[in-house]
Amino acid sequence: MIQSIGIAVVLLLLGIWLKQRIYFFERFAIPAPVIGGFLFALINLVLHQTGIAEITFDTTLQSFFMVIFFTTVGYGASLKVLRAAGPKVMVFLVVAIVLTILQNVVAVGLAPIVGVDAKLALMTGSVSMTGGHGVSGGIAPLVEQSGVSGAETVAYTAATFGLIMGSLMGGPLANRLITKGNLMDQKAVEVDVDESLIAHVARKLRGDAMLHAFVMILVSMLIGSFVTDAMNHFVGMLTDKAAFPLYFGSMIVAIILRFINDSREQKEYKELVPTQEVEILGVIGLNFFLAMALMNIKLWELAELAVPMLILLVGQTALMWLFANFVTFRVMGRDYDAAVLTAGHCGFGMGATPNGMANMDSVVTKFKESKLAFFILPIIGGMFIDFANIVNILVFLNIA
Repeated sequence: MIQSIGIAVVLLLLGIWLKQRIYFFERFAIPAPVIGGFLFALINLVLHQTGIAEITFDTTLQSFFMVIFFTTVGYGASLKVLRAAGPKVMVFLVVAIVLTILQNVVAVGLAPIVGVDAKLALMTGSVSMTGGHGVSGGIAPLVEQSGVSGAETVAYTAATFGLIMGSLMGGPLANRLITKGNLMDQKAVEVDVDESLIAHVARKLRGDAMLHAFVMILVSMLIGSFVTDAMNHFVGMLTDKAAFPLYFGSMIVAIILRFINDSREQKEYKELVPTQEVEILGVIGLNFFLAMALMNIKLWELAELAVPMLILLVGQTALMWLFANFVTFRVMGRDYDAAVLTAGHCGFGMGATPNGMANMDSVVTKFKESKLAFFILPIIGGMFIDFANIVNILVFLNIA
């Protein structure tokens, strides 16, 4: 166990070093643990194929860090922010949820055509597209444990593909929408955006605040484990085809505690949930969890799945382009802000919120700023979509 986390840390540091020096990784916002983990997976592939060795690791701490990360996702979901953000944010949340449903419909629909298990095909749906590497790491191991071989490898590979394609697609699509519709010539609509809702006021980090945050995460994990057990006991009485993942209860508890925190008067270093410190611990948990998950994937399992997986991913790419062009852009107002947000949706709908932000940044650098787009995307992509997506995924896994 100690050796496993030690190697994961080395791979994480290697990934950070490579990302700083190779433009491709920086350009497409490939996470450092994914870089280091995939590099080791390639080495393990060579060792396996040549018959020299096959290296496996203890994954005990992987689950621990995974639950830490998803608990912090729950703490990040502020219902107070959602209520105060206005109708456009709610509309975009609905749009984003509809996309996750369609991503899974496409995956399940193409499964019999390409000849793969529907649950395996779902790993190329919203699990890896909207969910990215984080949700892939939370869901794919459960699917693998249920007997679907290759689920983790497919999910992580699809998530990496999504990061790249979403980044390539967003800017050109927004550029076409803006120039074709002469959106720069439209009179700008003044929108009252309360940027304080998403502003991060940096404060001095203190040891007691970090300890407080860590304790709150562990408390949510403790209570959440009983919540998950109770929910799975209830689900088990209805069906044996579905179960909530280990971290689901912790997310619910964290959301409740965040709601209580937001309802109280806030005093610096005296809040129930120190959100800045919780966010930092979430980043740490995600990086360790991804490094351990990626270094454990078995790339040789992709050999028989290469062609079916390519077809599934082409289907997801086509869906994202069509949805962004004909749904996101139109529903969000068919104006300049909507075009910028469309670029962002391509990024986080096939990868991660940072990719979406990078897409929008490239658009506004060429044209003009869009406060509304930069307000909406991080609220939905960073706070709410993961929770809604996981519920959606569990429904599809139950019926697949």
